[in-house]
Amino acid sequence: MQLATLSLDGTTSAAHRTDAGWVLLPGFADVRAVLEDPRGPHAVVEAVSAGTVEGAGSGEGASAAVVPESEARLVRPVREPRKVFCIGLNYRNHILEVGMELPTYPTVFTKFARSLAEPGADILAPAEDERLDYEGELVLVIGKEGRRIPAEQALDHVAGYTVGNDFSMRGYQLRTEEWGQGKMWEASSAVGPVVVTTDEFDPAGATLTTRVNGEVRQQDSTGDLVFGPADLVSYLSTIITLEPGDLVFTGTPGGVGMATQTWLEAGDEVTVEIDGIGAITNRLI
Repeated sequence: MQLATLSLDGTTSAAHRTDAGWVLLPGFADVRAVLEDPRGPHAVVEAVSAGTVEGAGSGEGASAAVVPESEARLVRPVREPRKVFCIGLNYRNHILEVGMELPTYPTVFTKFARSLAEPGADILAPAEDERLDYEGELVLVIGKEGRRIPAEQALDHVAGYTVGNDFSMRGYQLRTEEWGQGKMWEASSAVGPVVVTTDEFDPAGATLTTRVNGEVRQQDSTGDLVFGPADLVSYLSTIITLEPGDLVFTGTPGGVGMATQTWLEAGDEVTVEIDGIGAITNRLI
C-alpha cells in the first residue's frame, strides 16, 4: 500500500493510492495521523472503503473523495515528525571512498522538522557555505511506539519506507567532529513522495539512484547497508522511545560530491529515486 499527504487548497489530507487515483482519508491530516490510529493503516484504509472511517475531526460514515493522479500535489508524508534520526557512514562503498573503517556502532545525528523540505521544492543554496552536497537515502517511517525493541521484533515497528536527500553543507559539517551543524539547515532535506508499507517493499535489494542534472552520481543496492532497518530500530529505541511518524534516514551510498570535491551550485537539479517507492526532485536556487 502507498500512503501520501496531499495539499488541498490550504489544508492537507492523508490518502492512499488506487488505480483510480488518490483516495483521501477523511479526518487524517497527514500520514503520521494515520499511523497514530491504533487500528493501523491497513484497517484505516479498509474503514474508508467500507464508509465507516472515524478519523480525528471526522464523523462516522465520512465520505472519501478521489483525487486523480494528474491533479494530486504530494507534499512531505509526515508534516511534523517528533524525531528525525540520521545514520552516517552506513554503506560499505561510501565508507571505503572516504577512507574510513567499517563502524562497530551506528553513527547517529539528528535533524529537526524545520530541516525538511517538500519532495519537489526549490532549495535555497545558502551564501554561508559553498560546499553543498547531496546524499540520496532510504528513509524508515516508524509506525508503532516502542522502547528497547529486540532486533527480531524491530520491523514490526516500521510502517514503511520513503525517499530522502540528506542535503549537506559540508563546510559547516566539517568545522567540528560533530556533524549536526552541516546537516540540519532549514528547509533543505527533502522527503517523499510516498510511504510504501512494509508488505510491499523489500529494503534488502532495491536500487537507489541519485542524479544531478540527469547524470548518475550514486547507484547502489539498499542491501549494502552495514546496519539494516532492524538493527537501526533496535539501536535507536534503546536510547529513546520511538513514536509513529518518526523518520530514520539510513545513510547514503558511495558517489557523494565530497569524495571528488564536486559541489552543487545554484541551478542544479537533484533527483533521488528508489525502485518500488518513487523519486524526489529538487532544484537549488
